[in-house]
Amino acid sequence: MELKPGMSALVTGGASGIGKALCSAFAQKGLFVTVVDFSEENGREVAALVQKENSKFHRDLRVPSSVFVKCDVSNADSLAAAFEKHVQTYGGLDICINCAGIANRPLVYDDTSDGARTWRHAVNVNLVAVIDGTRIASQIMRSQKKPGVIINIGSAAGLYPMIFDPVYSATKVMFTRSLIPLKRHGVRVNVLCPEFVQTNMGEQMGRRIVDSTGGYLKMEDIVNGAFELIQDESKAGACLWITNRRGMEYWPTPEEQRKYMVNPSKSKRTLTNNIYPSIQMPESFEKIVVHTLSHNFRNATRLERVRLRLPVEPHSALVKIIYAGVNASDVNFSSGRYFSGNPKETASRLPFDAGFEGVGIVAAVGDSVNHIKVGTPVALMTFGSYAEFTQVPAKHLLPVPRPDPEVVAMLTSGLTASIGLEKAGQMTSGKVVLVTAAAGGTGQFAVQLAKLAGNKVVATCGGESKAEFLASVGADRVINYRNESIKDVLKKEFPRGVDIIYESVGGEMFDLCLNALAVHGHLIVIGMISQYQGESGWKPKNYTGLCEKILAKSQTVAGFFLVQYAHLWQDHLDKLFDLYASGKLKVSLDPKKFLGVASVPDAVEYLHSGRSVGKVVVCIDPSYCQVAAKL
Repeated sequence: MELKPGMSALVTGGASGIGKALCSAFAQKGLFVTVVDFSEENGREVAALVQKENSKFHRDLRVPSSVFVKCDVSNADSLAAAFEKHVQTYGGLDICINCAGIANRPLVYDDTSDGARTWRHAVNVNLVAVIDGTRIASQIMRSQKKPGVIINIGSAAGLYPMIFDPVYSATKVMFTRSLIPLKRHGVRVNVLCPEFVQTNMGEQMGRRIVDSTGGYLKMEDIVNGAFELIQDESKAGACLWITNRRGMEYWPTPEEQRKYMVNPSKSKRTLTNNIYPSIQMPESFEKIVVHTLSHNFRNATRLERVRLRLPVEPHSALVKIIYAGVNASDVNFSSGRYFSGNPKETASRLPFDAGFEGVGIVAAVGDSVNHIKVGTPVALMTFGSYAEFTQVPAKHLLPVPRPDPEVVAMLTSGLTASIGLEKAGQMTSGKVVLVTAAAGGTGQFAVQLAKLAGNKVVATCGGESKAEFLASVGADRVINYRNESIKDVLKKEFPRGVDIIYESVGGEMFDLCLNALAVHGHLIVIGMISQYQGESGWKPKNYTGLCEKILAKSQTVAGFFLVQYAHLWQDHLDKLFDLYASGKLKVSLDPKKFLGVASVPDAVEYLHSGRSVGKVVVCIDPSYCQVAAKL
């Protein structure tokens, strides 16, 4: 929902704290505001401030641009009258903020009273009034047959136990999350759950507790979170958690949701409307085939034209590839490194198709496929993406919103960072995270995800343009190894060591990282690009004393290979796309263009040259890319 002058909002608890800040923010957008609160003095003051701000948008109004209604929200008649006053004044309701809330003293298990003035009153204000306000607001919005948004202001205390006020922890969150069906009627209800904010209620908490969470949140962050929930049309029944430690994130994560959903295997994007032009089936198509085992990708492969085999196998789908991603490990694949068995057994697999990842459009499906339709944009991470068409088991397809090059970057590169940091790195917040080769396809994701999780991020690269890029995506300290020593910087600026290291270079860089790892640190090995090239290619290396080093500091050195986490791909891809769509995640594509299947060897060599910044992508069908880009 786009906020426009002339829309109207009702805010309970609007005379102070978060409610007051939201009233002011709405006024700055030209919205009419009803301030509902028990404090008449403060409430009238806020209404006057809103009117003053609103004068910039509205002149010669027949009604005031803001009204104050004195109300005890726990009194049902009084609350209903407040809504009635708003509708009579402004003719409808676009936004409702249920912000009124109180803390409870004493602790409920120490309370010897009947609770009328303590915990029962807290439940009436924090839950019953929220239910009633949501009920009334949703009925008004549905009756006017136009979209509306309700935001219930909760607290992080609704997401995890708050032992100093268990009654407050029991309210708001699950009620709001259960209201997603209202979206069918054009009403979206969301809940905002900040940690400590410097309000009258927040200041009742001990300063020691507040400081342990990173201090008070900025009111600006709360307003931005509320506006996101209002403006993002996809958010219904959503819970936005805001902390100083981790920033803004939605709770629960898709992975947590899978644990209780009735049909957890079905992606929310499984059914997608066909908005793409019909695909002409050619008699033949081009693809890259590995014919000789070699780390020299160009010598190992050739471009072939083959017949398109139809009909599609019963459980498979034919995908027209639009963009394919280039990876450092393409040279390992062309040398047969990823196949088990001895060299003779590996050679017997020749020839085989090259390419790990791509996005495209479903061109045809087998007779037994009913969960995905022709015209659906999809991502795939199966061998054979360096081709104009590829046939894959339909169960391996990942539905995506659009077959864009940015989505390609989210596949091997983005998923390795997202899943690797979570599973192998055990990443939380408040840590120091080092990312090597950080300006590359996967490094850019690791930097941003670590930063979004509330960590201090150190990034290494070679070159000024790469350093500038890394600073722009949030790296706290960029080490350009062409200008300064990585070893010296880490030793001087991080003497206690680095908690999590996301390592993809190998060789001497691995040794350096291991020596810089902190006590209890996690070193994630996702590759060793420095060892991939050369005549003999990737050779195993001995790391003398490795066991003694990690034992002495209780460290973990963990390998991470994406194919072993396929069950998490869809959840993490959804998460990455949501972050990208909301503007929280930047996806950098290398500006160098590679067009057509024949350009794949050039793209692989360019990636290994060390000149790339961001994800290297090949546009498999330039003419179709232009059509899709206009949609």
